[in-house]
Amino acid sequence: MDNREQFIDKLRSTKREGIENVIAGLQELGFFTAPASSRFHMSHEGGLLEHSMNVCNVALDVREVMTAREPALANKLPIDSVIIAALLHDTCKADIYRPNIVGSTIGKFSPRVPKYMVDHSHFPLGHGEKSVIMLLKWGLQLTDDEIMAIRWHMHAWDLPFQSPDIKGNFQAAKNRCPLLSLIQATDGLASHMLERE
Repeated sequence: MDNREQFIDKLRSTKREGIENVIAGLQELGFFTAPASSRFHMSHEGGLLEHSMNVCNVALDVREVMTAREPALANKLPIDSVIIAALLHDTCKADIYRPNIVGSTIGKFSPRVPKYMVDHSHFPLGHGEKSVIMLLKWGLQLTDDEIMAIRWHMHAWDLPFQSPDIKGNFQAAKNRCPLLSLIQATDGLASHMLERE
């Protein structure tokens, strides 16, 4: 089974209302062939799919370890929520990357020249909130914890994070939502340990 089939299989395993619309929406936007970044981790065709699968697999592994240490966490980290938040945390990236032909030399790129240009003009919102809004527009029934985990997974990398109001909302979400900490941590573990290029 390839990554795309595994991704779809995991999403369907949640039996969540609206999941088929999400799969169709991701397909239409090019999620399965998009890179995960312009020049950092997984900046190649299909990188976003690979990154999402890495985050999900690591998140499920970490959940298993943490719930063995603290059984009460099992109720706060339902497997379907871990799968949804991990696989869909970067939905917003599906339509923002365009191949960058500037600066290429016979198909080779300098590390200083991004392989992809970023174009936010299609639906210009922030990172996490854009993902949440797209998923809700497609009819996916998200829990409050899933919304918080996807919205805040970028934490200090979030553009408006300097606002005291934004910091307060983030801290409140983090205090009540273990899923947020799990997705933040495993996003970082995947991108900085498994996906170094």
